[in-house]
Amino acid sequence: MTETNGGDPARTIATLWGTRKLPRRGPKHTLTTEQVVAAAVGLADGDQDVATLSMRRVAESLGVGTMSLYTYIASREELLEAMLDRVYEEAVGELGEPGDQGWEDGLREVAKVNWNLCLRHPWVLQVFTGRPPLGPHSIAKYERELAVVEGLGLTDVEMDSVITLVHDHVEGVARRRIEVDRAVRRTGMNDEQWWEKVGPLLAEVFDPARFPLAARVGRSAGEAHQAPHNPEHAYAFGLARLLEGVATLIGGRGGPLVKTR
Repeated sequence: MTETNGGDPARTIATLWGTRKLPRRGPKHTLTTEQVVAAAVGLADGDQDVATLSMRRVAESLGVGTMSLYTYIASREELLEAMLDRVYEEAVGELGEPGDQGWEDGLREVAKVNWNLCLRHPWVLQVFTGRPPLGPHSIAKYERELAVVEGLGLTDVEMDSVITLVHDHVEGVARRRIEVDRAVRRTGMNDEQWWEKVGPLLAEVFDPARFPLAARVGRSAGEAHQAPHNPEHAYAFGLARLLEGVATLIGGRGGPLVKTR
């Protein structure tokens, strides 16, 4: 995990909201803050990792000196926050307008948009803000997501908790999906090829009589998914159970339980 929120709050907010004034003295400004952030996002997307992202690499990709980059972004932490806010802008554009659909389809959309965001930009799951993101697109995304559960009889805290629950589910399963993809790249084997190699070795030491549930359920799941783990199934199954729980909560508050599909 890479942490943010460690810089100067006033400077960070000014950078994120576009109110920070670039210094008048010194070399002529040949870039914009937006260009620096876009370059950093491109590098992180290519590596699917932020551990290797440095101010030096971003500067090299832009053809400028590392020190000149600090004219636009004061620290790596602030750069990461700006990167998050930039990709959250994508999510805001993909989320439907409030009132276009019922709450169930709305939460499905919130989940799908965040799922796609994680898969497009796997590095976002490595950035731990610790505290709420401060950028305009981060807040706009939160506003749009909350609108899905507005007017259902939930308290403000419950509304926040429902959106957080969806995020936690999506991010947890997305991590597993990304780990599976990395394992394929690292080993050069897909799940079927891996099992063909490992299965016979495990059979030599595994006693089904000793672990009857693991043998039975593991075999059924493996046959159903054709893999040790199916992130897409886990995503759909978990989301369906989550929505059932939210429906129960809304029903307890006297809110609408009408199914939208």
